[in-house]
Amino acid sequence: FSFFVCAMAFKNSPRSCVKWRQIRYSVSYSIPEEMAKGSLVGNIAQDLGLDVKRLKSGRARIYTGEGTEHVELDKEKGVLLIKERIDREALCGQTTPCALDFQIILENPMQFYSITVEITDVNDNSPVFKNSKMKFDVSEMAQIGSKFVLEKAIDDDVGTNGLQGYSLSQSDIFILNPYRIGSSRNVEMVLKKALDREKQDRVSLVLSALDGGNPQLSGTIEIIVTVLDANDNAPVCSQVEYKTNVKEDSSKGTILTTVTASDADEGLHGQVRYSISNAPKGALELFNIDEKSGMFTLVGELDYEKFRHFEIDVQASDEGGNADVCKVLIEVLDTNDNPPAINIMSASSTVAEDVKPGTVLTMMNVQDPDSNENGKVRCFLDDYDHFKIISTSNNFFTLITDSDLDRETKSAYNITVTCSDEGLPSLSKSVTLTLLISDVNDNAPVFERSSYEAYIVENNTPGLSIFTVKATDADWNQNARVSYILEDSSVNGVPVSSYVSVSADSGVIHAVRSFDYEQIKYFHFRVKAQDGGSPPLSSNVTVKIMIRDQNDNPPQVLYPVQTGGSLVAEMVPRSADVGYLVTKVVAVDVDSGQNAWLSYKLQKATDRALFEVGLQNGEIRTIRQVTDKDAVKQRLTVIVEDNGQPSRSATVVVNVAVADSFPEVLSEFTELTHDKDYNDNMTFYLVLALAVVSFLFITCLVVIISVKIYRWRQSRILYHSNLPVIPYYPPRYSDTLGTGTLPHVYNYEVCRTTDSRKSDCKFGRAGSQNVLIMDPSATGTMQRIQSEKSILDESDSPLEVRCFAGAGGNVRGLAEAGPGDAGAGSALTTGGMAATGGGTGDSGTAGDDIGTADGRV
Repeated sequence: FSFFVCAMAFKNSPRSCVKWRQIRYSVSYSIPEEMAKGSLVGNIAQDLGLDVKRLKSGRARIYTGEGTEHVELDKEKGVLLIKERIDREALCGQTTPCALDFQIILENPMQFYSITVEITDVNDNSPVFKNSKMKFDVSEMAQIGSKFVLEKAIDDDVGTNGLQGYSLSQSDIFILNPYRIGSSRNVEMVLKKALDREKQDRVSLVLSALDGGNPQLSGTIEIIVTVLDANDNAPVCSQVEYKTNVKEDSSKGTILTTVTASDADEGLHGQVRYSISNAPKGALELFNIDEKSGMFTLVGELDYEKFRHFEIDVQASDEGGNADVCKVLIEVLDTNDNPPAINIMSASSTVAEDVKPGTVLTMMNVQDPDSNENGKVRCFLDDYDHFKIISTSNNFFTLITDSDLDRETKSAYNITVTCSDEGLPSLSKSVTLTLLISDVNDNAPVFERSSYEAYIVENNTPGLSIFTVKATDADWNQNARVSYILEDSSVNGVPVSSYVSVSADSGVIHAVRSFDYEQIKYFHFRVKAQDGGSPPLSSNVTVKIMIRDQNDNPPQVLYPVQTGGSLVAEMVPRSADVGYLVTKVVAVDVDSGQNAWLSYKLQKATDRALFEVGLQNGEIRTIRQVTDKDAVKQRLTVIVEDNGQPSRSATVVVNVAVADSFPEVLSEFTELTHDKDYNDNMTFYLVLALAVVSFLFITCLVVIISVKIYRWRQSRILYHSNLPVIPYYPPRYSDTLGTGTLPHVYNYEVCRTTDSRKSDCKFGRAGSQNVLIMDPSATGTMQRIQSEKSILDESDSPLEVRCFAGAGGNVRGLAEAGPGDAGAGSALTTGGMAATGGGTGDSGTAGDDIGTADGRV
């Protein structure tokens, strides 16, 4: 019914006849040839069920492979239009049906649809004869009914528009033999009556070839018959048809067959000549027949894909014009001489690394014009694990992803697709597709180390570069751009940002402040590396900063204590043996390591042969037996050095008294004090002495009397007073660094008493050493007896006494004792008042007396 409607429409208006049918993803149309440019072929959007917007967004286009585009797509209207005039005969020749096959390609997502446009024939070609004239030499002896083969006309149209019949101009001598279209019979002219050369030696006729079109078209050829003298036998072919097969790759000169014909006549009338009388278009350039031998040979190059079958008429004629015609049927055999042709329909040059398996990358159309097995094509990839190629339909292939991609492993692929046919030998063709993998931020920055330790010397300059943290990101471009961030934390309650800073671009860590090893030895913090992706990825690393010590602190002498106005003397009895421990210099260094390793050296001494200083422990010992000849007052200068580079040092002066009794020591050191004052002011006193000698003599008497009165009054005041005991405990020092500082604990206690006439000075159980302190600026001499408090605390010995006395003045002492013990206080003076106290029970009594030279009262 559809065909009938189409046929009726075509009859009235050929351009309005559009026959179509729709199947899934395929549409067929039927249009006549010779339609004007821009004529409507069909509404492709409606027939495919697509929206016009989809055609625009998908960038719809027509894909014809390597063919010429005769049809164009109007995406604005969704219709197919004639792009250029279509000549069915030029396009398909005699092949029916004649159709245009192409595809419409859509993107985003990729889709394609197969379109078939059948081109129907229009009667636009008239029958045409190869020659304008045909000549026949006919013997007058020709028998009635003799046949004369005429030239066939060629009409490029097909079907009813093709050649339908012939007509011969009216003649009483010749008529046409009935001719049926599609038969293998020749167009023959038949002699109707005998010829008479004497009456008519020339006959002129017109042969017309007619087609079946509307309007009907025709072509003519003039036939000239020359009447010859008797030659009454025509050649006769040995076969009506000669069939042969030839491979398309056969070389030129190949003999296909040999046509033979016989003529019963003799002489010149019996000689037969062979010629090709009728052949399809292009056959004369491919084949040739030898005029005398009838050998049919190949003279051109065959192509199975263009011409597969030839039907050629060979005429055998004699000199008299008699002839016979036979056919040569040639079948061209296909050989695998065409490799597959790969046509890329659509391809993606870049794909993200996170695409899912099965994503379409490329669509291809593969054509092989060979036939049968030679034209069957299969495609494969050259060893790619991440991709595979599948066949979507006949001759259409799709390249898809087969597994997850990773740009960090490989950022680009050159994918070689090879297509081969199944011929023997097989022919193949390859195409290389370049695929770039675009980056996705799927990798966090990674530090070169799991943790960092860096060292910086104390007293550094603020802003100093300490070291650099480095993190790398396997991603690319912005996703691999790493920034460094100092994470918020605190060090000893202070934000870490006040200690260090991190360069965001380079990862260089700078010191914000100057560090002091003695305040902070190390601290740690965290640095975050963050990439520039969206969303960003990050990782952390712990950084530990170690402060290295610098020798920036000199040693500090803890013992003996150096006071601005006092002299400290260590007492050594004259009976001391070799190695007697006089005292120990105690010093510390707040630095660490070798910067705190201390060494002690004796720099100066009154008698260097008497004392030595322990290099490591600072102990001052005697190196020989003390004799009576040794001076009472000994002055030692000890230098304490650390082991830093450069070394720092401190100096301490140690006064040593070589004596067995305190009066001797007091007398010597009092002179030392006065001598020192006089020596320091020697010039001043000499000048003044000359000026005021008289004045001093007069005033001395007044001063002595005043002093006596003052001392008496002071002693009475002290007698009635009840002053408390004031204990004094210096710090305990121990050798923490193993550099030879004091290994023992030293404790000191003082007590004072106002009266004790009958008691001597009592000392506690022997301590480690005795110390004598004199103050030159005071009017008296203070004697402090020092003992180890730890020993006294553990024993039940009598109280320990400390007495203070002024030179030539009153002495007040206070004695303490435990229950049942007697306490006594005493003072040693030189020519002054002395005081002792004694008693039992909780406290002693007090009194005044005059001291003697040996210290007793």
